[in-house]
Amino acid sequence: MTDTATATELSRSRTLWELITRRAALTPDATVLIEAAEDPAADRHLTFGELRDRAERVAAGLHDMGVRPGTVVAWQLPTRIETVLLTFALARIGAVQTPVIPFYRDREVGFALREAKAEFFAVPGVWRGHDHHAMARRLGARGVFEAYDSLPDGDPAVLPPPPASGTDVRWIYWTSGTTSDPKGVLHTDRSLIAGGSCLAHALRLTPSDVGSMAFPYAHIAGPDYTVMLLLYGFPAVLFEKFAMPDALDGYRRHGVTVAGGSTAFYSMFLTEQRKAPDVPLIPTLRLLAGGGAPKPPEIYHAVVRELGCRLTHGYGMTEVPMITMGDPDDTAENLATTEGRPPQGMSIRITTPGGTPLPPHTDGEVRLRGEAVCQGYLGGDPSAEVFDADGYLITGDLGHLTPDGYLVLTGRSKDVIIRKGENISAKEIEDLLHRLPGVADVAVIGLPDQTRGERVCAVVEQPPGAAPLTLPQLTAYLRTEGLATHKLPEQLELLDALPRNEALRKVLKYKLRERYA
Repeated sequence: MTDTATATELSRSRTLWELITRRAALTPDATVLIEAAEDPAADRHLTFGELRDRAERVAAGLHDMGVRPGTVVAWQLPTRIETVLLTFALARIGAVQTPVIPFYRDREVGFALREAKAEFFAVPGVWRGHDHHAMARRLGARGVFEAYDSLPDGDPAVLPPPPASGTDVRWIYWTSGTTSDPKGVLHTDRSLIAGGSCLAHALRLTPSDVGSMAFPYAHIAGPDYTVMLLLYGFPAVLFEKFAMPDALDGYRRHGVTVAGGSTAFYSMFLTEQRKAPDVPLIPTLRLLAGGGAPKPPEIYHAVVRELGCRLTHGYGMTEVPMITMGDPDDTAENLATTEGRPPQGMSIRITTPGGTPLPPHTDGEVRLRGEAVCQGYLGGDPSAEVFDADGYLITGDLGHLTPDGYLVLTGRSKDVIIRKGENISAKEIEDLLHRLPGVADVAVIGLPDQTRGERVCAVVEQPPGAAPLTLPQLTAYLRTEGLATHKLPEQLELLDALPRNEALRKVLKYKLRERYA
C-alpha cells in the first residue's frame, strides 16, 4: 500500500485514540516528536509506539485522580512532549478537554474555566516568569495539577474501553483573540481528523519529511498538525520557545523539510535570510506552509525567490481548522493570489448576506459545510445565526471562487470600510502596501468619521533603520499602483510593532481601532 493510500485509510479512524493505535501498530519505532532544546544534548525524542504506551499510562493516572469520560479538563501548557502525551491520554479516556493558549492571563483564563465549567486544570507551574499555579489559585480553579516535567501515571488495566464514537463533542477551543470577545468552539474527534487530513493530503508529504511546530500546541493547529504526523508517519520538531534567530539551530540540526505557521512566520524567515542572502537559511527546507492570516502576494514571491523553497498557504479558523490549502504543484499565480482549493468533503458557498448563492468571480460571504466544521459555540444563543438554513457555517469572511474552484479571500465583513457609502476592501490596500519599501507590515482599518462615515487609516510597522514614511509618500505610491482615489488612506500611523496575538501572530485590528478611534 502506498503512503497516500495508507494515510487515506487511517483518516477514516473514528477517534483520535483509534488513529494513534493504528499508526503505532504500523510504525512503532518511527520517531513522531523531537523536542528541540537550547542545548542539543538535551533534545528529546518520542516514537509512535512510545506515544501510545505512555499516553495510556498517563490516562490511567488521570483516571486515578477522578477523570472520567465526559469530565471537562482544561490545560494551559507550552509546546512540549508532555503536552502531547496529556492530550492523547485525555482522548483515551474520552474526557472533554479545553486547551488554553499559555500566554493568556487571568481575564482570558478565568473566562475559559468558568464558561467550560472545568473540573481539572493542568498548568506548567512557573513558566517564562509567570506563576500559572498562583494564577489558578487566584481564579479559584478546581483540580489544579502541574504537567510540565511529570505527568500522572497508573496501570492501564484500570481504564474503561476507549471511546467508540468520534462525533461527540470532546474539545472546546477558544477563538484566537483577534476580537475582544472570545468564544468556545465545539469540536469532535472526527472534525479534527477531517481538518488534519485536508492539510496532510494537500501538502503531498512523505515519511521522509521532517515537520516543525513553532506555534502553541494549544492552538487549533496543534491537533491539525498532529493528525498529519499520524497519517503519514513522519516526525515534527517541537519548539517550546520560538524566537529568531535562536530557533534556527533546531531547524538545521534536525533537517526540517517543512516549516511555517502563518504569514508572520514567513516574514521572520525572510528577515533572517536577508542577513546572509547567499547562504541557504535552512539547507533541507523544501516547503513553507501555513494559514490563519492573510498572505500578501509579495510575501509569496519573496519566499520563493529568496528562500528558494515552495510556499503553500491555506485557509482555516478555529471553527474549521482546515478549509482550503494550496497544492505545491499549483501555478505560481494560484499560489500567490488564492487560498487553494477545498478537499473532498468540504463545500464552499459564496452568498449574498441573505444566503443566495453567487456565481464565480463575484464577491460575497464565505459559507462552509463539511465534516471539519465545528458543532457551534459553547453556551451559544440558540437564536444566533451561526449556520444557515442549509447547514452552512457563516464565517464572516468575504471572497469569491474562481471557475476552477480556487478560493480568493478579499477580507472580513467587519474589515470592509464604508466611506461615503462606498465599500473599500482593507485587504486590497494592504496587499499593495506590502510591496512598498519601508513597510515591514501593515494593517488598514476604518475609523469613525463624522463627514465620511468611516475614514481609511493605514497603520504601518517599518523595518529597523527605515526612514519614517509620510502620508503623501504612501498615497503617491498607491496612486501609481492604480488605486482608486476614494480608497486612498486619509490617516497614517507608524508603530514599532503591530499588536498581535500569541498563537499565530495575527494582527489585532480591534486594538488598533480602539487606539485610534
